[in-house]
This record gives sequence, structure tokens and C-alpha cells, in this order.
Amino acid sequence: MKRYHARAVAGRQANDCNEHTDPGMIFDWLKLSMPRHGIHLLLTTLAWWTVTPLAAATASYPLEVRPPEHQRLTDPQTGAELLFLTTAPEKDANLYFHEHSWLGDESVILFNSARPNGGLMGYMTATGELIRFHTRQGPLHHATAAAKGNAVFAVRGRSILEIRLELHLSDAPLLHRSRVMATERVLGTLTEGTISTALNPSSDGRQLAFGLSGFLERSRGPAIYRVNIRSGKFTEVCRLPQPPGYGGHVQWSRTNPHLISFAGRGPNGDVAGPMPRETSAEDYLGRGQRLWVVDIRRGVPRNVYLAAEGELVTHESWWVDDQILFCGGGSPMPAPAVLSHVKALNIYSGEVRIVGAGSWWPEASPADAARLNWWHAAGSANGRWIAADNWHGDIMLFEGATTRPRLLTAGHRTYGQGEHPHVGWDRKGEKVVFASHLLGNLNVCVATIPPAWQDEVAAVDQGLRPRRN
Repeated sequence: MKRYHARAVAGRQANDCNEHTDPGMIFDWLKLSMPRHGIHLLLTTLAWWTVTPLAAATASYPLEVRPPEHQRLTDPQTGAELLFLTTAPEKDANLYFHEHSWLGDESVILFNSARPNGGLMGYMTATGELIRFHTRQGPLHHATAAAKGNAVFAVRGRSILEIRLELHLSDAPLLHRSRVMATERVLGTLTEGTISTALNPSSDGRQLAFGLSGFLERSRGPAIYRVNIRSGKFTEVCRLPQPPGYGGHVQWSRTNPHLISFAGRGPNGDVAGPMPRETSAEDYLGRGQRLWVVDIRRGVPRNVYLAAEGELVTHESWWVDDQILFCGGGSPMPAPAVLSHVKALNIYSGEVRIVGAGSWWPEASPADAARLNWWHAAGSANGRWIAADNWHGDIMLFEGATTRPRLLTAGHRTYGQGEHPHVGWDRKGEKVVFASHLLGNLNVCVATIPPAWQDEVAAVDQGLRPRRN
């Protein structure tokens, strides 16, 4: 048996952020019941106790390991290698496209399964075996891998957990299983509200962000929260009005530990309403726009892209250099077919460029046009590639520098039916993961970029500045 340790990296928190404190009714009662000096001392003690959790206890236990069921194919059109991590008849799907599916060292790929005794699971890349993440206290959800290190973060009830893995790999997994030990640490437990988005790690690996809703006070809108991974301290980043609430998609910049984006909610969903030019970029209620970024040091959301009336803006994700990728078309949106490009937004200047052009023509049926338009897009961490999916389950790559398109694999969805691919990236910019119906049921598939393509893109030397490999 080979022994492999996966350790989490915990960091320190930069306490330079805007915080909101809700003292509660007990503080009002204390003010009326105690002398001034006594209440000052007690409030100071209670405030410290509220925001400074005690060190969390850890628990270790074995995880269930199941035999490999993977299948390898070659895309007949492109020659790309396809690895189906799952082949069971139940529905299996990768994590959402802007989450981390691969652990830091790529030893495990996370996914969700609807099979009996499924839930959060993992694929061991060394052996092909499957891991089932489950605790005695209940199932895990809203999971993501850590930005740095090999921890898995997940939600159980109102608690946020860190799970570190120790893998003991089998030399013959078909004969005897590998062993996996989990060490669980509860970062903290919320007193109210429901975590309504996946957890998302900051680029420096020190914090997690998430959306919180369902408060006891029904008129209270959702909020963006963050938690310090080392101390377990929760901090409210910002609150949003209810209505309109928000559209989720809470995610940290992949390169800046101060910036969090989330999806706003307008009157027409992902299609922008009347263009409110007279409003401030910080007027969340007045703008009704999709793309918002909040600097945790200020706690004030700012609209970073003002869409025109009738313009589609959807499915954003962070890329290199604090760029935001999103899918969308022009204004007004043509009908009945949809026009949707892949666009890259410079959040500082507001400039937008099309990196993956969609297509529309008057005679196009919705199904025909859907082959040439895009719905989810994510960029590789090295900046070389952008991957996008469409309604037919095709995965297109666009070169990061030139925007040249390269079809990676096709036919993983029937138009109008089934789960979208939700294509996401590995840590090295070599592979993408997505949900596929190609085998007849919903499975998790990994496609590898042909090495020759990687060599061609790496060799590009153009412009006045030295190339960045």
C-alpha cells in the first residue's frame, strides 16, 4: 500500500474589512438593567466571545471507498481523450463551473451523485476508485476544494466543515480497496439563516465566501458572508434588499483576495431591463443589473457592467488579472434564437471584449443557433484557455491570447433535454470537467486538451512585450 497525505493549508485573516454587528435584544435589556461601567465591561466580553470562536475540535474517521467504474473514449471528431469518471445509471454531475472540483494536488476530483448513498463524492485520480463523503451527523453539500492545499470545504446543516484526507493507495484496487481517512474540523456554526450558495475560497486560501438567506426576520434580504478558515470567525460582507434579493453565484476573484462577485437580480431575469443611466453604480436597488463586485474592505456592492435594455448577461466567472468572463448577447436580444457570446470584462476600466463569438441569422432555428452560442464559460488558471459549453453539450476552447476557437469535444447533451455541461477547469490548465449524457445517462466526464494544442499555444510569440508562459 502506498501512503499519501493530503493536508490543508490554513492562513491568517486580514482584519481590515467592514463588519456589521447585530447586538440583539439582550443588549437592549442589559442597557436598562445594569450600571454604565458594568454594561461596558460585559458588552466588551460578549462581543469578543461572539466573534472569536473557541478552537474547534477535530474528528477522524474512514470514508467509504468504492471500486472503479470509469470508462475511456476518444472523441471521434477531435481526437480528444475522454475519461468518464462515473458510469452508473444514476445521475452524477461535476461541481458548478466556477467552483474548484480538483483538490490542490489533483489527487481527487469532487462531484455530486444522486445514487443511493451518494451525495458528495470524489474520484481518486491514481486508482479510479470512488470516495463517498459522509458523516455520522449527516450529509455534506455546497462543497468546494480549497484554493490552496488539499482540504475539502462543505456545509452540514448550518455548520461549515473543513475535511482533510489521508489516502492509502492500493496497488491493485480491483482486488482490494484503497483506504481513505478523513479528519473533520468544524470552522463554525451559524445561529440563523440558510447557506444558499456553494462555498467559495479566496485566492490566498484564508477565507470562504457564501450567500446567506432565510433569516428569522422575513423582511430581511440575503447577505454575503465570509468565514476565516483558521479562526472560524464569521463576518458579514454586505446585505442586499428584499425584494429583489439576489441570484447567487457568490465567488471570490481568482487573483485578488479582497474582491467577491455575485449575481444581481433584475426584473427580467438574465435579460436587462431599461437602462438606468441616472443611477449610481452603487445603487443596487435602482440598477437591477446582473454583475456586481464588492470589496470586502468597504462592504459596498458596485455594478461593474451596465447592460443595455434587452441585453443578455449570464453565468459569470473570474479569470486571470481580475477579469470576469460572462455569456451574453447584444441589445435587443434576437428571437426566437438566442445570441450569446463569451465576453471578458476588465472590472477596473469597464472595457469588454468578445473572446468567443456567438452567431445568429434570421432563418436560424433555436436548435441550430444553439450550436454556435454559449451558456457557461470558465478560464484556465494559467490564462491560456477559455472553455465554453452550449445547449448541445459541445465544449469549445478559445485561446486566451488570440481567441482562436478549437472544438474539444461534442455531443454531450441533447438540445432541450438534460443537465448542462457546466464546464470547469483543473489546476494546471490541462483538463476540463463537465456533465455528459453521451453514454445515455448523466455522468462526470474529463476531457484532456491534446498536448499538441498546448505546445502550439505556448509557442506563440507576438506583440512588443515578452511573452508570458
